[in-house]
Amino acid sequence: VKVIVCGAGQVGFDIARQLTGEGNDVTVIDHDTDRIRKVSESLDVQTFQGFASYPDILDRAGAENADMLIAVTLSDEINMVSCQVAHTLFNVPIKMARVRHNAYLEPSWRQLFSRDHMPIDVIISPENEVVAAIDRLLEAPGAIDVIGFAEGRVSLVGMRLNQDCPIVNTPLRQLTELFPDLNITIVYIIRDEQAIFPRDMDQLLPRDEVYFVVDSNHISRARSIFGHEERPAKRVVIVGGGTIGFRLAQGLEKREPSINVKLIESNKRRAEFVADQLDRTIVIGGDALDSEILEEASVSTAETIIAISD
Repeated sequence: VKVIVCGAGQVGFDIARQLTGEGNDVTVIDHDTDRIRKVSESLDVQTFQGFASYPDILDRAGAENADMLIAVTLSDEINMVSCQVAHTLFNVPIKMARVRHNAYLEPSWRQLFSRDHMPIDVIISPENEVVAAIDRLLEAPGAIDVIGFAEGRVSLVGMRLNQDCPIVNTPLRQLTELFPDLNITIVYIIRDEQAIFPRDMDQLLPRDEVYFVVDSNHISRARSIFGHEERPAKRVVIVGGGTIGFRLAQGLEKREPSINVKLIESNKRRAEFVADQLDRTIVIGGDALDSEILEEASVSTAETIIAISD
């Protein structure tokens, strides 16, 4: 597969390294001389210096024969225009772009990236992915990881087992017999830092990290079976009012009106902006390392603290 990666920063470098390791034909574009030199010296790829949104640069990079373009430069606008040019002039089949600014990602503007307008097949938003990951963990107390599939209908959930887990020392094949109406499959176990792909006769032990696939509607029941009946947090403190902290607080206000949210932000101007945009969240300006600020935020009574400062 011939892939053009636009952007040779850390993300672009890692993508190019992964793709070349899988045997793909990779070309990297970046306007920065030092970044291009690093990629050229480190990876078996073609490189071109220039702005990836320029048609002549994409032409030199072989866009006419490319199967995929992945735009991950530091500029949302360059990423979007690169995909547009790749579609309009070179008919590249698959276009992916990193878009970070929330102004482009509002649900009301979702048609912007349709095939009839700005044809980007996959939008990559790191900040939104982090917010979504935190949201999933808040909705599944006790979980160490939750990943959604099939538009959220199926979830991969990771949990650490305690001594009082009701199914420890039970052969996995018996779980179906014990819980016939629970759609769950254990796919992976980490025990003493060793990976185990479980078989029917394997048993779960205390301190195991267990990963299972489950119908998303059954997560709450699955948690109790694995010994986790923690209630969702009602008092949350967010440390950091940057893009992620702000979006997280916004989402909690919309979805969970009963949650008490406090947010700590050290930058005065940013704290004022966030406070003006949020409705119910209490915004506290100050350093989260200051004991008085922590006391004001009532961290001693908080059920969950989320540290995501820049």
